[in-house]
Amino acid sequence: MEKDRSDERSNFFSTKFIRFIGGKNLFFTLIVLLLLACVIFMFQKVSFIFTPLKVLFEVVILPGVLAIIGYYLLRPILGLFERWRIPRVWGIFLLYIILIGIITLLVVLVYPFLRDQFTNLAQEFPGYFMAFTQNIAEFLNNARLNEYLDKVNLNYDSMVENFTTDMVDTVKDTAANLAQGVASGITGFVSALTGIVLSLVTVPFILFYLLKDGKKLPSFIIKICPPRMRKEVTEILQDMDKQISSYIQGQILVSMCIGAMVTIGFLIIGMKYALLLGFLAMITSVVPYLGPVIAITPAVIIALVTSPFMLIKLAIVWTVVQLIEGKFISPQIMGKSLSIHPITIIFVLLTAGSLFGVPGVILGIPGYAILKVLVTHLFKLYKQRYNRYTDDMHQKYDV
Repeated sequence: MEKDRSDERSNFFSTKFIRFIGGKNLFFTLIVLLLLACVIFMFQKVSFIFTPLKVLFEVVILPGVLAIIGYYLLRPILGLFERWRIPRVWGIFLLYIILIGIITLLVVLVYPFLRDQFTNLAQEFPGYFMAFTQNIAEFLNNARLNEYLDKVNLNYDSMVENFTTDMVDTVKDTAANLAQGVASGITGFVSALTGIVLSLVTVPFILFYLLKDGKKLPSFIIKICPPRMRKEVTEILQDMDKQISSYIQGQILVSMCIGAMVTIGFLIIGMKYALLLGFLAMITSVVPYLGPVIAITPAVIIALVTSPFMLIKLAIVWTVVQLIEGKFISPQIMGKSLSIHPITIIFVLLTAGSLFGVPGVILGIPGYAILKVLVTHLFKLYKQRYNRYTDDMHQKYDV
């Protein structure tokens, strides 16, 4: 009886159609994909069931991400306190006192100056932008290229005038639409602002328990796994922790160094709004490759309107900063821990930004690093299993 069943099974998988589509392995793969498609289709039909989970995720994501960033930034300092034989809880309270003092000093000393510079720049930037476009038009009209472009009736002055008029009209229309929408959307704005404030208020509490019990979480995850999987799970968690820690700590330190160097360089060359532009460079440098482009744009416009020589000095300062950051700071601080190709980083940033907006741009690289760790370990386990299977088959046939 068992022989007949095995014959039927072998006859089914040895049919011409099954062999034509690639054999039983491909056949089973197609069945799995079909079942997966059915599961996705059913989830779409009952998606309302997961609405509470979606709301919970949206509420928790902001304080959770901020608390995790704070945890990885403060964990080395807390470890230093423990080596000084300060109890963990008291070390956390000491860290909070130090943070409150630093934030108070920044608010009292730095914030008013940044606020004044930002207000002045917001008032003067439209004038800088208009002068920038006019300078470009004058340069193109005075260049030899203008003689050739006159033949196709291309007038830069009219283009700039039309662009300026359209921009002004667009700003007016946007302001009018915003004025009309404020009254209708005031309730939603207040509720959103309340949610953000509550999320920020919960960050210190989440951070406290992460610092206090963060070491226990990997052990808890490992204990609930089957014993034969605990070794692999331990390696995966350690690699994830290393990747996230290296990226967060390294990127924050690199950004602070870039902000300090840009501010000092702009002060040396006499650039207006040096502190504000340095602060902008520090904030945007959290995003690799794309951040510096965003930071340098307003500085280029201000320098070009000020004088051509200022633009040359700006180029020198920015080149020196990028060389120091790329050759000395980043290799020493971040090293090769991520091992992600620059092209891959750019594609990840563009894709994550298109899907999730600003949060995607900020969290895209660490998310990709975590996914890379998972895929790498799964592929490693697959190769081990495959090699063991092939070795067993070779031994079987050798015998």
